[in-house]
Amino acid sequence: MKVTIDDVARLAGVSKTTVSRILNGNYSQATEETKDKVLKVISELNYRPNPMARGLKQMRTNIIGIVLSNLSNPFWSRVLEGVEDTCRQSGYSLMVCNSSEDSAREAELIEGLQLRQVDGIIVNPTVNNRELFEEIVKKKYPLIVINRRIEGLDVDDVVMDNKRGAWLAVDHLLGAGRRKPVCVVYRPEGVSTWQDRLLGFEEAMSEKGLEVTEQQILRVDNAIGRVKAAVIAYFKGKPDADAIFSTNNMMTLEILEGLKELGLRVPEDIALIGYDETIWAKHLNPPLTTVRQPAYEMGKIAAKNLIQKISSKTARKPKHVVLEPDLIIRSSSGTGSTSS
Repeated sequence: MKVTIDDVARLAGVSKTTVSRILNGNYSQATEETKDKVLKVISELNYRPNPMARGLKQMRTNIIGIVLSNLSNPFWSRVLEGVEDTCRQSGYSLMVCNSSEDSAREAELIEGLQLRQVDGIIVNPTVNNRELFEEIVKKKYPLIVINRRIEGLDVDDVVMDNKRGAWLAVDHLLGAGRRKPVCVVYRPEGVSTWQDRLLGFEEAMSEKGLEVTEQQILRVDNAIGRVKAAVIAYFKGKPDADAIFSTNNMMTLEILEGLKELGLRVPEDIALIGYDETIWAKHLNPPLTTVRQPAYEMGKIAAKNLIQKISSKTARKPKHVVLEPDLIIRSSSGTGSTSS
């Protein structure tokens, strides 16, 4: 027998209107207890709204688009889980696109999603489409920016405190007696995540009265094999570096490859901290100290805020959400393990 919205309302002890609002991500008129009760009943009954009927009634497609910059990065798997779980609970489908850090490709994908009349878009932006995003915001098209900020543009976003994450990593290295860490960071410099992680590195050093020289910042093109080659060339020059702060998880793997080829041991010769916790970090030899980001929460909040924006009948000021990272300490940083 088909489950209806009436069944959900009856078992949850609320009105159909309340169920409909919660399905549409509009939680403002419901208590946390009511919201949790309704979502629990929806899950228990395996209730699925008819997206075609809802779309016709509301002049919507009940589809959300998401454009990511690099789907090969495992960080985005967790973000997508958060987005997809939230969409499913609210009766939305999800279209996933990958720009591969190509600004022209990103513009094409966004235009294509709008032509397909998706109700809103979540995007991890590249650095060269500012005018496109300004136009989208001007037209009041539902848009949420995630992970990277678009400087100077007042748009809904959900980002991480990347300066804090970098500070935690570098402060830990300094506290372990490493005085000459090197920061490996991708080009281009316009990406806010990479910029902020470099700033956090510099601030942690400055707070300990340590100068950061250009020799302690290794800037690398974001292409396969470039990090490994740069690390090998750098350490062949016999620098006095005693630690590496890697600003990206994919980068970390190439750093390890380069150090292994040089015969340098982690952490005996070079301590190492990576950015982004992954399922493989604790299985490396030695287990990797990492900065953990709440990726699932980022996806969940971005989808919830977008659905609320789509459903809202009145304009509101953009929401800016900043999520906090933490440090998982393992053997690679040279201090032993406090977390698995």
